[in-house]
Amino acid sequence: MPSVTDWLRGFKGRHERREPGLWVKCPGCAEMLYRKDLELNLLVCPKCAHHFRMPAADRIASLIDGEFHEIAAELSPRDPLNWADVKTYPQKLAADREKSGVLEAVLAGFGTMGGFEIGLAVMDFFFRGGTMGAVVGEKVALLFEESARRGVPAVVFTASGGARMEEGLIALMQMAKTSAALARLQEARLPYICVLTDPTTGGVSASFAFDADVIIAEPKAVIGFAGRRVIEQTIRQRLPDDFQTAEFLVEHGHADMVVERGRIKAQLIQLLELLHPTGRREEMVS
Repeated sequence: MPSVTDWLRGFKGRHERREPGLWVKCPGCAEMLYRKDLELNLLVCPKCAHHFRMPAADRIASLIDGEFHEIAAELSPRDPLNWADVKTYPQKLAADREKSGVLEAVLAGFGTMGGFEIGLAVMDFFFRGGTMGAVVGEKVALLFEESARRGVPAVVFTASGGARMEEGLIALMQMAKTSAALARLQEARLPYICVLTDPTTGGVSASFAFDADVIIAEPKAVIGFAGRRVIEQTIRQRLPDDFQTAEFLVEHGHADMVVERGRIKAQLIQLLELLHPTGRREEMVS
């Protein structure tokens, strides 16, 4: 059976993305970082600990122990509104596929982490800003439903600018669709853990992102529903400087903990040990 490394190699072979430059400037400390070293450090700046946005395939490779079985890999959206502005919707999708190397804004599938079989979905902000349309909603809903059928926990990493405007009402319907599928997972009394990464906003934050049993956030991630300027203009008040950050949410009880990227896998395993102690494969227990 293929390992997650084999899956990642095959995935990148099927989905080419534009090769980035060798050096990248950290927006946190302005340090010039060698990209290969940055990637080895899980895209976290070694100088200031700024968390760069992480492609979904690389995130999966950092979390899954052995095999990863992707589901609904070939689903692609239609153009229900015949949307056109500067570019048509199909043209935008094609450009994002070339840039990001993924077919849609979420990858979903099943594998083991620390000996626990889990359903895992990871959103990719590099595809249409992680916006949720019909395919994203379908893949997340399928993950919850299949996790319930298999009797395994679900873990979702969010990164989204909200609902996808090019799909209109169909995109907004995914909020209810994913929430209904999640309710069936919860009826089966199976754990659901959500990790909020930068940014998590709009319809995703208003649906499955905040319905988890445990909510983890990466440091300084922007998390909220409406944009900061929209809220300030509506209430005619200046908001705190740290408003809509991961730390602000934990302080005000909307998330459970802030965890650095290098510790997230260990934290997830610890939570699975507490929430689903019977789910660890015996051969993986030392």
